[in-house]
Amino acid sequence: MKNTEQTHLQKNIGLFAAFSTVMGTVIGAGVFFKVSSVTASTQSAGLSLIAWLAGGLLTICGGLTSAELASAIPVTGGAIKYLEVTYGRLTGYLLGWAQMLIYFPANIAALSIIFGTQFVNLFHLSVGMVVPVAIICGASITGINLLGSKHGARLQSIALVAKLIPIIVIIAFGIFASSNVHLSLLPDRFTTGQTLTGFSGGLLATLFAYDGWLGIGAIAGEMKNPKRDLPLAIGLGLTGITVVYLAINLVFLRTLPISDLAGNLNAASMAAGQLFGGIGGKLVTIGILISVYGALNGYTMTGMRIPYAMATEDALPMSKHLKKLSKTSVPYIAGFLQLAIAIFMMAIGSFDLLTDMLIFVMWIFNVLIFYAVIKLRRTQPELERPYKVPLYPFLPVVAILGGLFVLVTTIINQPILAMTGIVITLLGIPVYLVTNRKSS
Repeated sequence: MKNTEQTHLQKNIGLFAAFSTVMGTVIGAGVFFKVSSVTASTQSAGLSLIAWLAGGLLTICGGLTSAELASAIPVTGGAIKYLEVTYGRLTGYLLGWAQMLIYFPANIAALSIIFGTQFVNLFHLSVGMVVPVAIICGASITGINLLGSKHGARLQSIALVAKLIPIIVIIAFGIFASSNVHLSLLPDRFTTGQTLTGFSGGLLATLFAYDGWLGIGAIAGEMKNPKRDLPLAIGLGLTGITVVYLAINLVFLRTLPISDLAGNLNAASMAAGQLFGGIGGKLVTIGILISVYGALNGYTMTGMRIPYAMATEDALPMSKHLKKLSKTSVPYIAGFLQLAIAIFMMAIGSFDLLTDMLIFVMWIFNVLIFYAVIKLRRTQPELERPYKVPLYPFLPVVAILGGLFVLVTTIINQPILAMTGIVITLLGIPVYLVTNRKSS
């Protein structure tokens, strides 16, 4: 298999640009809001920080592993194509199906709920306004993207800077601020079953904040020296993110007691209010809202192109409608479909429920991607690999074992959530068979 598309890519990305891309891609809204579910699961400051560290290490192993596929198969479609090349069309199709029905709509729904929760809290509105505000938020982002891709891209650039400001401010002030909270870095209890259950729930929650690493390797074909710089950019970038996440969660744990953090989606705003007073806290909350809005924009802009891409291959029911473009070259019907699914999810789900489901489903495919690196090394040794995962096969095996731990513990601890995600994903099989038969 030749890397024919690679000859069309300009190799102008250096180490620092790649490092910045890693940081900008992964850091999102989850860092502000997953403290609530991590602490609710672990009930311990020490175990919470261990969960954040473990999530970072698993992400580093996953990022370094999947980047080998991205450099070897640098084609449009990314992870879907990696799975097609390794396992066949059906597996790649199921990832696209899961992204269309679960991953992107659930991200949009979850972030819209967060936006609604923060907005209601900031302006002291009724709790009943959370879902209406969330729907308006999600719909407005879709509306902006329907105006054309340049408007979405402009909003993304503004939000990239905005999301870093509250993080930097909270860490810079919070680390050195005096604290009245007793912070014990050792778990209060060491009951094996309870500790493992708490840790696994906390780890699953952190993975939403670390989400976004899968697309990082796509820049390999445009790097000046991918063999040297890509592992450095991923390793340094994801290590930097892990340090940032540990630091900001340490601030949250020093500022508010576990009882105030656990299950509280307004924990970041409360911590900001505690650190900076009323006005300062509100300004930081506004920064967080802008960050959430920008993250929503990224998922909306990318997500609506998944059903469009599948429809161009006549791989979905109603493909002739889903592949229609507006005058501004936007797949508007695919965008409306995505918004409709997201609004349905907003009405029936909570932030943590939605994010846990999307992370669980995506990690099924992540494990397949990690194993694909090992499988292709055996079946296609001649495949050109501008970058190879370091410490092979140790890092892929660690990534696979970590992914299996996440999946198995989720099935045990949240069986209904896990089965719902699996059933929705497997519904893609009959759709694939029907549409494949029609196109044949």
